[in-house]
Amino acid sequence: MKCFDLRSDTITKPTEAMRKAMYEAEVGDDVYREDPTTNRLELLGAQLSGKERSLFVSSGSMGNLISLYINGGRSNEVLTASNSHIIQHEIGSVAAIAGVLPIGIDVPRGILTASDLAGKVKRGCYDMATTTLVEVENTIGGFCYPLENLEEIRDFADSHQLLVHMDGARIFNAQVATGIPVKTYAKYADTLTFCLSKGLGAPVGSLLCGDEAFINKALTIRKMLGGGIRQSGILAAAGLYALENHVERLQDDHLHAQAIASALEKAGWAQVDKLGVQTNIIFFTVQGYEATDIVKQLAAIGILANNEGPMVRLVTNLDLSDEDTDALCKRLETFTLGNN
Repeated sequence: MKCFDLRSDTITKPTEAMRKAMYEAEVGDDVYREDPTTNRLELLGAQLSGKERSLFVSSGSMGNLISLYINGGRSNEVLTASNSHIIQHEIGSVAAIAGVLPIGIDVPRGILTASDLAGKVKRGCYDMATTTLVEVENTIGGFCYPLENLEEIRDFADSHQLLVHMDGARIFNAQVATGIPVKTYAKYADTLTFCLSKGLGAPVGSLLCGDEAFINKALTIRKMLGGGIRQSGILAAAGLYALENHVERLQDDHLHAQAIASALEKAGWAQVDKLGVQTNIIFFTVQGYEATDIVKQLAAIGILANNEGPMVRLVTNLDLSDEDTDALCKRLETFTLGNN
């Protein structure tokens, strides 16, 4: 029985063409800023984001952490959705390392509005943390941030002398789903991270984007965190290949996600968040069952999933073909709860 791994889009393997690009990469010492392939990747990241510069970092979590460290500032506060990655999946580094207090705001789907931020900015009292930063995530749970929300948040931040960081781990999924370029999303944020190692299929790495002064500081913080890589061009070549060849194909992942969501609905035993399937992530619940139990039952029929609290999560990815999706959908439609 073939196993379908839908735990995340991070599980993808480099394609043969990507491996070839990595093997052939021209390299130097990036700590001395002499790796030509990494320099080309960072130039492309700046162009795609519309920012002055970008910096290759080992992960999106490191990119977020650097921005929180520099623009959040120790003993200050960052306003963010309570289900954001920086709160839920970065091991408390926002407080433990960046020294910033995250103020989580409960909002539907993790999508903030300017009105959600109103009344939450603290400033001018010596015995309270000062609010310095707003953090947004695009996509969040596979859901694309509405552009009007970002416009309002940018205006709010400017009026309160706040900076904005965008965790754009899957921002190219948002670009493909909405037709809105990454550069347009990015103009509402001072800094932006995006991952090369999720739907784009590279084995490692993210880009942190911002202005010249910010990236100069980020270089120092990256080194302090142990993020200096010597001949990083071997890894950067995978990122270059991904950005040049794997962006438009994200639409395949989105179509596969819609097909799987429809199959779950057709099966009748799953309550699917169909409105939330905008990109490559599907959430569903099963009445009368814990999500962890459903994950185990799916694993028994060769479908690997994850749970987020009470929800089961499936993520389509580069390694899932049209034929795989058809077979997976049939397996879901014939699946019987509790008998596996």
